Amino acid sequence: MTKSASYYNITRYLADALAIVLAYIVTLLTHFTPFITAFNIPFLAFSIIFWYLLSQISKLYSDRRSNKFSEEIVFIVYNTLLLSIALSSSLYFLDVKKTYSIPFFFSYLGYIILFVSLIKYILRKSIHAALHQGKLYDKILLVGSTPAAINFYETINKFYYYGYECIGLIDEKPSKLNGCKYYGKIDALHTILKTEPVDEVVIALPHDEYHNIQRCMEVCDFYRTKVRILPDLQQYASASIAVENIGLLPTISVIELPLDKWQNKLLKRSFDIVFSILVFFTVGLILFPLISILIKLTSKGTIFFKQERWGLNNEKITCYKFRTMIYDSKDVDENGIYQQAQRNDPRITFIGKFLRQTNLDELPQFLNVLLGNMSVVGPRPHPTPLNIQSMHTVENYMLRHIVLPGISGWAQVNGYRGETRTPEDMQRRVNFDLYYIHRWTFWLDCQIILQTIINIVRGDQNAY
Repeated sequence: MTKSASYYNITRYLADALAIVLAYIVTLLTHFTPFITAFNIPFLAFSIIFWYLLSQISKLYSDRRSNKFSEEIVFIVYNTLLLSIALSSSLYFLDVKKTYSIPFFFSYLGYIILFVSLIKYILRKSIHAALHQGKLYDKILLVGSTPAAINFYETINKFYYYGYECIGLIDEKPSKLNGCKYYGKIDALHTILKTEPVDEVVIALPHDEYHNIQRCMEVCDFYRTKVRILPDLQQYASASIAVENIGLLPTISVIELPLDKWQNKLLKRSFDIVFSILVFFTVGLILFPLISILIKLTSKGTIFFKQERWGLNNEKITCYKFRTMIYDSKDVDENGIYQQAQRNDPRITFIGKFLRQTNLDELPQFLNVLLGNMSVVGPRPHPTPLNIQSMHTVENYMLRHIVLPGISGWAQVNGYRGETRTPEDMQRRVNFDLYYIHRWTFWLDCQIILQTIINIVRGDQNAY
């Protein structure tokens, strides 16, 4: 671990302790006057200790600076829930039952989520700012020029906040990766690690070059340099895999789909029903009548738009939306090609543009969720003409339909919503959908919902 990474981890731990202390003081200030009379040092100490211990279960301190902040919030909430169980079990021994009421307890947990999230957000932005200025990068040496190596190199160059800088490449054959410096053959690794500041070596050699892989690992071990193996497993990129050992031999197991398990199906369906009902009886009570009136006042035609789409197991479903285009607009052009909504599309009405930008046109789809042909989270269902058009040009396209489609999805919160101009754009969307299908968890659904809300508030450049 580099010194910068070590300092970053220490800062994260200390920052959380500060956040818990602030949460405790603010809670005392709002419930007791003077607050110092209710200050209980053992209770605060137990809170901090439990927080750190439980983080080993929740994986709170895994490095997520390259992931969306909504994921970090989900893990903060998860760790707080575990903390609530631990603290409630310890109240008897701490002798604070008579002093701290249930409202105090819930306020305290709420402030912990608030302050920890705020401080982690500040830290994240500080790290991103430092990376943007060329600081705190881990120096990477790439071994090999396989397709996986090229993909890795292009990814860390495109997303600077991953925190990696590739200083060069070594390979048996002279190679160039969009300007990456070529240091020579694999034999040069010994000299490079001796003379260059390398934090990590990424080995991306073909599987049949086992001897060279072993040589590289031995040299890295000698110089105590971190090694990352980048296997060329793109055919399993979207699958849920686990590396297991049989004796001393590593094996890759392709795990069954999470949503094939009945208990996961029950959890997801129960959440869909409860969440949809909450939407209808909270924001729905205000927004449904208001949006309906605005649509009627600003354009002729029906309030709702119904469209045939494909759902689970390719079954046709009727998808409901608020109408955002002029009533007599056509989905298919004269050549039979499906016309996706484009930026500044003349078919979109004035109020329709606002509804599409804020995702409010999707609200009626919570009715689809209650009917059971959609989920709150899942691959977005496509209109029938777009399915027919894509199934022959996009790899594994039809695998999207092995789970219920969703109002929002993993592809949408990662920037792949709206118009897909090329088959390559659709392929990227499908890859995200397959990643979600193979790696589904309840917490991933929560993250996607949270990120969707953030995108609505912040605005999405692909929403038009």
